[in-house]
Amino acid sequence: MNRYKIEDVAKECGLTKRTIRYYEEIGLLFPPERSEGGFRIYTDKHIERLKQIINARDVLGISLQELQEFISISEQFNNQRQEVRQIQDKELKLEKVAGLKQTLSQQLRLIDQKMDKLTAIRAQCSELYDRVLAAEDRIKSEQE
Repeated sequence: MNRYKIEDVAKECGLTKRTIRYYEEIGLLFPPERSEGGFRIYTDKHIERLKQIINARDVLGISLQELQEFISISEQFNNQRQEVRQIQDKELKLEKVAGLKQTLSQQLRLIDQKMDKLTAIRAQCSELYDRVLAAEDRIKSEQE
């Protein structure tokens, strides 16, 4: 497993060191190990998590609180998935798969809420754009 200094992680993810420490402080990023000198030592899992956070933040446009919920649900899903893989009993496995469905349903609801808001904003912008086009046409026809 690769080990990275905070500077390397910041460069890899396009974040500041301060942001990385803040994400750790508020629980979005799990704490890294420390060197004997007290320096943070990050792994590939930290970078993967940060990229997931960045993607959710940028693509979904969600707040830090929503981001925490999104990441928490993702972690819950990954833990449940690992658990399902280890179960041999068919009935118990089906129960756990039902839990996976419920967890993903939560994640999808969060994404759908964001998409609904984006769709509404896009519709408003589209309406304004159409009005501007109509105004442009009126102005051009008045000049003729």
